Amino acid sequence: MDETDIILSSLLLANSRTTYRELAEKLNLSANAVHKRIQSLIDQGIIRKFTTKISGLALQAIIVIVWGRSEAGSASNLHEKLGKHGSIWWVTLGGGNYMVIGAHLKSMPEIEPLVDYVKKEALMPNPTVGIYPLQPNRASAGLEKMLHSLDRQIIYSLRNDSRKPIADIAEEVGVTAKTIRRRLSTMISKSLIEFSIHWYPDASNDIITTMNVKLEPAADRNSVANILKGYFPNLIYQFQFINIPNELFCVVWMKTMKQLKEIQQRIADEEGVASIVSNILYTGYIFDTWIDEAACPESAIAR
Repeated sequence: MDETDIILSSLLLANSRTTYRELAEKLNLSANAVHKRIQSLIDQGIIRKFTTKISGLALQAIIVIVWGRSEAGSASNLHEKLGKHGSIWWVTLGGGNYMVIGAHLKSMPEIEPLVDYVKKEALMPNPTVGIYPLQPNRASAGLEKMLHSLDRQIIYSLRNDSRKPIADIAEEVGVTAKTIRRRLSTMISKSLIEFSIHWYPDASNDIITTMNVKLEPAADRNSVANILKGYFPNLIYQFQFINIPNELFCVVWMKTMKQLKEIQQRIADEEGVASIVSNILYTGYIFDTWIDEAACPESAIAR
């Protein structure tokens, strides 16, 4: 992958239903060039699915990231056990049995049982837990109740192909294309729906690394986070956790080890940064959770 592929992937992670024309405008490419890049990412196994689900905001989901080192003799098969949990959507393995586990939880009391499960199944006695709650405002509380039965059918139709044409959805659901277009527009405007991709950057020859960026005691975390945004597209994600106020958890992409070293040093030299701990990741897995099942209509359950 090159920088354009990373930016394209980031755009699709945020909204995988974005049209080729819109992607082309953002990337300053032709629509045909964008189509070829997406197809190449699919062919390489980097993009494996275009997904649709009820948004985590609508469901008031809490994101929890757990990381640490497993004491298992081999961590290569641990993802199979972790993926059966029902709330774990992401498991990544790195060198030295280092693991990063992402989960969507329904409530704060579910955190302790999740950590106990990870300790047992991943043989990780001392995990670090970062809590990143979606912040529902007054208007978003109870958003899930605003979904009609038809909305759930539409989401279910799009669950494995978010780029499905309107006409195909209409035929499958049994309503007009105009109705589908109107319902999708309403769900998008009210943040009820989420379009994304299953993205596997480990299928490329690039380097993906986590960076735990520890801050100076007097540092302003938001100011440092804004500075780190300038490292995009190398810095793909960054998480701030409510229970770890002096740390930022980042996921970084590089082409070479030399570039990794350079970026790590540049970030370490930024004002407010005390230290960085990096771990190279080599493979990852994505699983369906209760959020994916939330849109399942009764008719599908009956089948």
